[in-house]
Amino acid sequence: MRSDFQHLVTQTSEHISTITMNRPEVLNAFNERMLAELNEAVAEAAQDEDIRCVILKGAGRGFGSGQDLSEFSSADGSEEPLEVSKHLGKYHQLIRTLQKMAKPTIASVHGVAAGISCNITLACDLRIAADNARFIQAFARIGLVPDGGGGYFLPRLVGIGKALEMAMLADEVSGPEAERLGLVNKCVPAAELEQATLQVAQRLAYGPTRAYGLIKQLMYQGLDSDLASSLKLEGELQGRAITTEDHREAIRAFFEKRAPKYQGK
Repeated sequence: MRSDFQHLVTQTSEHISTITMNRPEVLNAFNERMLAELNEAVAEAAQDEDIRCVILKGAGRGFGSGQDLSEFSSADGSEEPLEVSKHLGKYHQLIRTLQKMAKPTIASVHGVAAGISCNITLACDLRIAADNARFIQAFARIGLVPDGGGGYFLPRLVGIGKALEMAMLADEVSGPEAERLGLVNKCVPAAELEQATLQVAQRLAYGPTRAYGLIKQLMYQGLDSDLASSLKLEGELQGRAITTEDHREAIRAFFEKRAPKYQGK
C-alpha cells in the first residue's frame, strides 16, 4: 500500500492494514484531498489479498469532525453552486467499498466523530470506542440532513426513534452510551483503545477471511430482503463457503483435535 499520502498514514502488519486520517490540526475534517486519498487507500486494501482486516482511525484528539466547511465557504451566494450530488458521490464510493470489501473493517474511535466522520464509522463492520468518544449527527445544526449513509445505517443500528432523535436534536452520544445503544460494539478506557482494537483485528486477520466476506454479503443484503430471498442467498453463499480451503482446514483440525490455522483462502 502507498505510504506517501498527504493526509493519511498507512501501516500494514500481520495481515492488518491500519489507515489513519491525518489532519489533526482540524480534527481530521475532510477536504477533497483526504477524501480522495481515503478512497484510494480503502480500495487498495480491499483488493490486496494479503490484507485480511482493515482498521480506520483518526490522528490527534479525535476520529474526525466531519466535512471541512471552509472548502464550501464560497458556495453561499456564489455564481458556481456546489454540485452536491457529485460531491457526495465520492463519499458514497467510500461507503460502498467499506461495505462490500470481502474482509472485516473496524472503526477505532476516540474523541469526536461528527457528521460525515460519524457516518463513516457506521459503514464499518465493527466499531470500538474509547470512553471519551463523542458521536454527533451534527447535520441539523447547520440545516442539513445526514449524509454518507447515515439515513441507512443509523436506524438499523439504534432503531428509528433513537435515530430521529440523534439526527434532529444533534446531541452528543458518549462512548459508554453508544455501547448501550448498540451504536458501537465495545467501549473501553481511552488508554486501552489501541490494544483493544488490535486484539479484535488480530482475531479477524487470522480467521476464515473468505467466510467473513460471505457473512458480510449475507447480513447486509438481508437488511433489504424478505425471508425467502435471504434463505436463497444463504444456500448460495454456504455452497461457496463449503468449498474454501479454510473450511477444509477447520474440518481437519476438528478431527485432529487442534486449533485450525486459517490462510484466508
